[in-house]
Amino acid sequence: MTVLALLSDAFGGCGGIAKFNRDLLTALCAMPSVERVVALPRLMPNPPGDLPAKLHYDTGAVGGKIRYALATARAARLVPRCSLIVCGHINLLPFAFAARALSGGDSAGNGTARRPVVLIVHGIDAWQPTGRRLVNGLAGRIDAVVAVSDFTRQRFLAWAQPERADAFVLPNCVDLSRFSPGPKNGALLERYGLRERTVLLTVGRLSASERSKGVDEVLDVLPELAREIPNLAYLIVGEGGDRARLEQKARRLGLGERVKFTGWLDDNELAEHYRLADAFVMPGRGEGFGIVYLEALACGVPVVASTADASAEVVRGCDMAVTADPRDPASVKAAIRTALQLPRGRPAALAQRCSTAAFHRRCADIFETLAVRFGILAPDGAARVERTPTMLPTRER
Repeated sequence: MTVLALLSDAFGGCGGIAKFNRDLLTALCAMPSVERVVALPRLMPNPPGDLPAKLHYDTGAVGGKIRYALATARAARLVPRCSLIVCGHINLLPFAFAARALSGGDSAGNGTARRPVVLIVHGIDAWQPTGRRLVNGLAGRIDAVVAVSDFTRQRFLAWAQPERADAFVLPNCVDLSRFSPGPKNGALLERYGLRERTVLLTVGRLSASERSKGVDEVLDVLPELAREIPNLAYLIVGEGGDRARLEQKARRLGLGERVKFTGWLDDNELAEHYRLADAFVMPGRGEGFGIVYLEALACGVPVVASTADASAEVVRGCDMAVTADPRDPASVKAAIRTALQLPRGRPAALAQRCSTAAFHRRCADIFETLAVRFGILAPDGAARVERTPTMLPTRER
């Protein structure tokens, strides 16, 4: 089969969704039943780098809605009948349904889609109806949804109520060849003035329109924690429009020397920064999964996650993680104190269960199941979808 993937970004992109999309495209290309993957990114701020052998990455789609629409139309006419359409973001649903219509794949004559539309949902963008009536209507017409967590799956299904869609969970994965325990990097300790300091760490986009990473919640309790732990410091990795406000808040709270902002970092620098931490703290409100929790755990760093979003699901059953209610400062303080008492330097078993190899197996299970259901593949040899040990039930009709 051929897969047509309409994505916000992937290779050459930044952030958690781009990372998931890279893993997804790589996993699809590794499936023996997939002959070709045609992917159209909306954004590509950096060079794409090396691409999987079966992947046609149409960078001509980058550069605005008109270019993207034209590239989608071209791709729709070229893909064969035995294909799936993967929509990598809810706001791209109009393009996905246009691609199906242009390809002549609206109906196979028996009430099922000849080219099924599979929607990928990640987090807060899909937890409630969008501001676009067309997108909301199309969400009820999809053929399948793949969510990165059961939390996001349930939130999406509650409002979209698709008529006939299967729903699956495909958790994010962590590259254990890159993220592993190790000593604190001396040069980085010097760069940030962290020698002999107890270090808290947050990694995330500092968006002015989406203040949901838990940074404010950590800053609010830091003065009191610093009285208990005099050498405490807080390292914030990330960039965005909210950084200036957060820097000002840190100064206003008298934390100017304790709080360090690194700005944006290349992915290759992340593991060394995780290893600087004695605890990774992100008691947020808007994570649909949170790959950063897995990356920290893979580096042997205890984690503070949140009871208010999907991160509690991600770390469930992990003995190196605690959760906090971001609405309750006492809960945040208690969780940080507990995390700092947990042993540091050993990879969590949870990270092993969310390895790249596990992601590839699960991805193949899901997409072969869908391909058989829609008559794209014969049922012989298709894998059956199983529950994952760290997630709630992964398929719902």
